[in-house]
Amino acid sequence: MYVFGVAIPQRVSIVTLGARDLASLRAFYARWGWTETEDANEGWSAFDVGGWLLSLYPIDSLGDEAAPGATRPEAEWNGVTLAINVESEAHLRAIFDAAIAAGAAQVAPVTRREWGGMSGYVADPEGNRWELAVGSEFA
Repeated sequence: MYVFGVAIPQRVSIVTLGARDLASLRAFYARWGWTETEDANEGWSAFDVGGWLLSLYPIDSLGDEAAPGATRPEAEWNGVTLAINVESEAHLRAIFDAAIAAGAAQVAPVTRREWGGMSGYVADPEGNRWELAVGSEFA
């Protein structure tokens, strides 16, 4: 569909998480074994996660840009999940355990889902939810 003759590209380039403690959050994702991009600096971090970026930016600065005048969100779930899909149940269980060993909090254990696959949920230190899954076309 075109809006005013222009098609909006069907892709996601960057997902930015507003960080309450940028240093702590970037260290958490480093413990997952992820490597920061070369242009990360003291005030911003990003990880190349397979063709798009997971960006970390101070929540107050992000709020000034994306939600001027809005009340900052509390440190609870915001209704958004990110997902990592893998190729096998064994790999799912291994990354679930590794995420927790790196400091993630277990939100929901790995279980069979009504959509036919399996998944479990973990949260990073600031409550951002990650679904770790198998049985999806996106592995």
